[in-house]
Amino acid sequence: MIGVRDELIDVRTTLRNLLLGGAAVAAALLAPWALGAGGHTPKSAAPASSSPGDGSLPTGPGALRFIVQNQCVLDWKQHQNPAPCERVTLFDAKTSDTGYAVLQDPDGGAHYLLVPTQTMPGLDSSELLDRDAPNYFAEAWHARDLLAKAIGHAVPRTDIALVVNTERARAYNQFHIHIECLRQDVADALRAAAPGIVDVWSPVSVGGATFQATRIASGSLDGSNLYESLAAMKPGTAQRLRDYTLIAVGAQFATGPGFIILTGTGPTGEILLDSTCEAAGGGG
Repeated sequence: MIGVRDELIDVRTTLRNLLLGGAAVAAALLAPWALGAGGHTPKSAAPASSSPGDGSLPTGPGALRFIVQNQCVLDWKQHQNPAPCERVTLFDAKTSDTGYAVLQDPDGGAHYLLVPTQTMPGLDSSELLDRDAPNYFAEAWHARDLLAKAIGHAVPRTDIALVVNTERARAYNQFHIHIECLRQDVADALRAAAPGIVDVWSPVSVGGATFQATRIASGSLDGSNLYESLAAMKPGTAQRLRDYTLIAVGAQFATGPGFIILTGTGPTGEILLDSTCEAAGGGG
């Protein structure tokens, strides 16, 4: 048992070092108030210092894609072991590698990333608007149980958010969705604003920033295409998806469970998140 535990520790350490090598802390704070309130600024991409072609692992913007495609998927197909990811789901493993993986963020804590197994640079990827495309936001919501695993107890839906950053705030050149808890002040603000959020886009202030918001009156995201909704928000949006952050927050409306969807071209959604999950009581 000691040997197995040591191997797991080595795998997690390797993954952390690999990703941290390609994701330096942002040089400038997007919103100083966010850090003061317990949030964190997104990582910014650093130039790659190596490539798979020279026999070493990549440490730049391509690291996330490489880990998923060349480690997690291969381990899953060969050994039914998703390491170093937490999970790998392939929609039809016999015919293709299309699917997604979920792995813990290299900074640790209650913070996970859902990553498509196929190459996909970001929110501006045209395939995201395809009606037959996988519903990655719905799959990310299904993976929220990992937050409970990280902190040791259940996390209320109103404390959980799924986030895709704007292009300028991306650390990696592979599409990924952050699965994380909200900052305490953000969770409180959205609970207070929930009764006034309707099913058409309208402005809402959250923690000092203004986003466009709408609601989904459903307990899951399985029947919702958030990319399509964002693209139709106003003329020209579909051509500028890379400039928008996209956020789905669990909500509890008077009529039942649902979601608050936020978007904007200002501060990116990751600054609303908190990997300590203080809003849900933190770890321990």
